[in-house]
Amino acid sequence: MSAFEKPQIISHIQKSLNYTVFDCKWMPCSAKFVTMGNFARGTGVIQLYEIQQGDLKLLREIEKAKPIKCGTFGATSLQQRYLATGDFAGNLHIWNLEAPEVPVYSVKGHKEIINTIDGVGGLGIGEGAPEIVTGSRDGTVKVWDPRQKDDPVANMEPVQGENKRDCWTVAFGNAYNQEERVVCAGYDNGDIKLFDLRNMSLRWETNIKNGVCSLEFDRKDISMNKLVATSLEGKFHVFDMRTQHPTKGFASVSEKAHKSTVWQVRHLPQNREVFLTAGGAGSLHLWKYEYPIQRSKKDSEGVEMGVAGSVSLLQNVTLSTQPVSSLDWSPDKRGLCICSSFDQMVRVLIVTKLHKI
Repeated sequence: MSAFEKPQIISHIQKSLNYTVFDCKWMPCSAKFVTMGNFARGTGVIQLYEIQQGDLKLLREIEKAKPIKCGTFGATSLQQRYLATGDFAGNLHIWNLEAPEVPVYSVKGHKEIINTIDGVGGLGIGEGAPEIVTGSRDGTVKVWDPRQKDDPVANMEPVQGENKRDCWTVAFGNAYNQEERVVCAGYDNGDIKLFDLRNMSLRWETNIKNGVCSLEFDRKDISMNKLVATSLEGKFHVFDMRTQHPTKGFASVSEKAHKSTVWQVRHLPQNREVFLTAGGAGSLHLWKYEYPIQRSKKDSEGVEMGVAGSVSLLQNVTLSTQPVSSLDWSPDKRGLCICSSFDQMVRVLIVTKLHKI
């Protein structure tokens, strides 16, 4: 691919904020997005922005008692577009951003900070009931049905006597029919665990030797295809989730992506083979996954095992001197992306020429 054909990552709008921003998410079917974080005075904040004529307009600012760590629109309907958030005190809240004074759903989900959240079954993405998954420093991963109060529908916690590990990232996947659904969780010691929600069992686990910062399936609503895991030491791993070998598990390829922590991974909604990673040195890297000629082969005993593909770097850019803490592609407009960084900035990016990949 020549330099002229390569995608370009362009910083379109950047805005300085007066608080530490931990997460940002596009509001579906709109030119709006939310940013979440905490003020220096120790309170939480949600801001709603809209892109208007090449600039950002602040539509609403909501201050809450506890700092807000993470949020998702994944379990809401397109009509309601409610935001689910996890905060520093372990609370899971669902907010109607039109009337945000009181949450429409509230539960003390965890004993400690909710580090990570994901949603499925809303927005027309993924079959089955709307569900939210939260992961916490208390070592537990819990699945919630917003239609049921107080108790999680699933609780994945360490067994008696097992050390509790800080859960840093969770992701839904395999939601291709009414029954199937999995949750993948990544922990501070490098553990990755795949929980089957239909059978309520641990389906697979591995360890990538460094803290797992971010996990994402290339699509939530298809039979498991690929999973990307990013880590503290600048590496990411792509697992081919089509074929699970009874002892070797899933085939994978790893890539040294950044000189420091890879904080985030996000797949392009319009092309699942393209994904963006965000680094601790303020950089973004755009990657493309290439499948092998054959995705599975038989081992010496005739058992099917997966074959990993390869990853190529399409483009990279340094936006900040501080880590890029969150990242989200627009589900509606290809190439439109938002990211936040620890220099208290939010940026709207345009990635060009993605249709040529």
